[in-house]
Amino acid sequence: MGRSPKRSAQSAGLVLYRRRDGKLEVLLVHPGGPFWQKRDEGAWSIPKGEIAENEIGIEVARREFHEELGTAAPDGGATPLGEVRQAGGKLVHAWAVPGDLDVSRMTSNSFELEWPPRSGRMQTFPEVDRAEWFDLDTARRKLLPAQRAFIDRLEEQR
Repeated sequence: MGRSPKRSAQSAGLVLYRRRDGKLEVLLVHPGGPFWQKRDEGAWSIPKGEIAENEIGIEVARREFHEELGTAAPDGGATPLGEVRQAGGKLVHAWAVPGDLDVSRMTSNSFELEWPPRSGRMQTFPEVDRAEWFDLDTARRKLLPAQRAFIDRLEEQR
């Protein structure tokens, strides 16, 4: 008998946006940990996290927003932005949500990692080390390449 195909990894995230001085801005997060420390352009992401079996994407997106930023996602209506496939194969689903957030008050959950590699020493790092607001052109440069499509879709809708 055949086995069901393995479900590829999927994540869900929110594109929080606001209008400042007539320009649309989006909130992006920078991954914490030693691998990302010196990377900037092409390294940022929307706040997102893995969807487990039987979870609902928008609910995961709101939960992960809270875990990565330390504050609940705004209650505003969520507009689907579709999905993209990242270089590693992960499928990312996103929703646009209007709102504002003071990034100076951001607090992220953390993870443990053996660092330096093969040292036997476990260190704790924030999942997200910072969050910032960017205009759409800057956001496109900062984002992981596959996620840039979310900015284009947001711009088309707004």
